[in-house]
Amino acid sequence: MASAAEGIVPKMDHQSDKSVAQISSDVEKQIDAPKDELHRKLSSRHLQFVAIGGTVGTGIFIASGGSIATAGPAGALLAYVFVGTLVYSVMLSLGEMATYLPISGAFTQYAARFVDPSLGFAMGWIYWFSWSITYALELTAAGLIIQWWDKDLSIGIFITIFWVPITAVNFLPVDIFGEFEFWFALIKVVALIGFWIYAICMNAGVGAQGYIGFQYWNSPGSFAPYLAEGAVAKFVGFWAVLIQAGFAYQGTELCAIGAGESANPRKTMPQAIRRTFWSIFILFVVTIFFLGILVPYDNKRLQIGGTNAGSSPMVVAFQLAGVSALPDIFNAILLTVVLSAASSNVYSGSRVLVGLAEERCAPAFLKHTSKRGVPYWATAVTGAMGLLAYMNLSAKGGKAFNWLLNIISVAGFIAWSCILICHIAFIRALKAQNIDRDTLPYKSWGGKWLAIYGLTFCIVITLTQGFTAFVPWNTEDFFIAYISLILFTILYVGHKLVTRSKFINPAEADLLTGKFEDEISETWEESSASGWKKMINKVF
Repeated sequence: MASAAEGIVPKMDHQSDKSVAQISSDVEKQIDAPKDELHRKLSSRHLQFVAIGGTVGTGIFIASGGSIATAGPAGALLAYVFVGTLVYSVMLSLGEMATYLPISGAFTQYAARFVDPSLGFAMGWIYWFSWSITYALELTAAGLIIQWWDKDLSIGIFITIFWVPITAVNFLPVDIFGEFEFWFALIKVVALIGFWIYAICMNAGVGAQGYIGFQYWNSPGSFAPYLAEGAVAKFVGFWAVLIQAGFAYQGTELCAIGAGESANPRKTMPQAIRRTFWSIFILFVVTIFFLGILVPYDNKRLQIGGTNAGSSPMVVAFQLAGVSALPDIFNAILLTVVLSAASSNVYSGSRVLVGLAEERCAPAFLKHTSKRGVPYWATAVTGAMGLLAYMNLSAKGGKAFNWLLNIISVAGFIAWSCILICHIAFIRALKAQNIDRDTLPYKSWGGKWLAIYGLTFCIVITLTQGFTAFVPWNTEDFFIAYISLILFTILYVGHKLVTRSKFINPAEADLLTGKFEDEISETWEESSASGWKKMINKVF
């Protein structure tokens, strides 16, 4: 029987056997390989620094001077702390959802799944538009920084020089891009910590000003009265800065945008979200505190709304201290800060487009990826928006560009409001489908009540941030202040009228598509941590 079998079946050596097995495996991989999917190659470190790279930019390095000039050192500090608590509620809410459903586009898809497809459509498009316009802003800021050394140079030259490599970097595989962002974001962190050390030395009397202490908190004062005198004017100054603080914090949520590319989402997402928030919160609050000590709020060089390097409160602090070399050195660092933020802008915008395409809220070709998982069409479209920076070369175009910039600030609060609404709807859906929140990979300790707190104030700030347009009434200022809210409403109502979409029934919400189920390569959050570590990790 053995010889007969040998006659029928051809004899194979070990090498041939291995080749057949390899071919079979390759065929199976080709059949099962998902098409147009992002690759999960981002670690917790990458996610954290991509968010830091997108958040720590012109908002804290340049625009913070306007915050101090408007509200005073104490008013600006309180504003950044208060907005930080709102961002905290957003991040915990986002962490619970993104860990359970780590999908591309993250919260733009959550809105369509848990609340209303029209909300997902409006939220996704205004969020993408916000980041694409921010990319143009950062390119413009880079050109203005170069003008610090030579005012005769046109910023158009440097918009072109920087646009090409920054857009090109985003076509690299995501793990290489993540490593690139890590090192550039690290420069920002080191620069801010270096500024803290400098501030302590200057405050102790090393600089030309001598010992400073808290003298600027006494004169001209800790709170800047806004357009009038008295306690009410000081509160108004504090309230006016909230939208500026929101602009600075915008981008903290970017680590969730990368959920669809996280290697171990249930393990890395909670870590990345917690560490991202606390890193940015500490960096911002400590920096604002030291700026308020070193620079009086009535300093004329703190140009409210200024976007050039000369209006940076850090540069002003160096000049007041009489240190001639530091402004040039810091502006060189500031250039890397802006370029890193610009790179993160393209990344986040492209991933939002992928999420919109997957929800059929954008053309399907935008979700196509290369063999290495790069969404090339979405990246190209988002990168092309950076060319809007050329509008600044024209006086009329500059005015139009300033209108577009107002979309950025308020769009952040709109996005945060939508994230919190999604989390409340997510909790309702879990309850309706009999899923215990205690079984989730990560559970927000504040639950729906923390989300309600954040949602309430995000809505109030969004609705009241343009109060100066009402008394006296100014039509142009009104549209500048509320153009993003108007655009969001148009997108929502337009999609609702065209598609006739209905609100999602909690019992029918999609809690399965995109759920990460790789139990072999990943463990549940904090499964092996001790009791006290678990308690600390819930907050930090």
